[in-house]
Amino acid sequence: MTHWIASSNRDNWKILEKKHVWGVPKRNRTLMQRVKPGDTILVYVRQEKEGDTILPSAITGAYEVVSEPYEDHSRLFVSPPRMGDEVFPFRMKVRPVTVFTELLEFKPLIPDLTFIKNKSMWTGHIRVAMREIPEEDYQLILKRAGVEA
Repeated sequence: MTHWIASSNRDNWKILEKKHVWGVPKRNRTLMQRVKPGDTILVYVRQEKEGDTILPSAITGAYEVVSEPYEDHSRLFVSPPRMGDEVFPFRMKVRPVTVFTELLEFKPLIPDLTFIKNKSMWTGHIRVAMREIPEEDYQLILKRAGVEA
């Protein structure tokens, strides 16, 4: 089993919550060939502005991959303006393992996450759609969220 951190915006996280589907952009086709049923995904949402409020980057919960990756070009997800007409066609079905009652703010985790090598330039480590993370980081995040793994 592999653990992943999946980068999203809040709109697409809400779609994942409702539809139990995760998708990645066309450019990530080869990445999806590495994802297998039984893998787990921690969903990371980027910092966003909502009115005058800054919503911090955070982890929303853990999900288990329950299908082989598949291709579907129907419009399901919200494409950020910088990504044009992206439909995130490489998808997989997921089931919630644990959805955090309160989102776990990401920045306080950075000093203790081993997959983030450059602590001052940490955003580059999660800029991709999905990134494999070690077991110890997965366990640390669940523990900080108050969840038993």
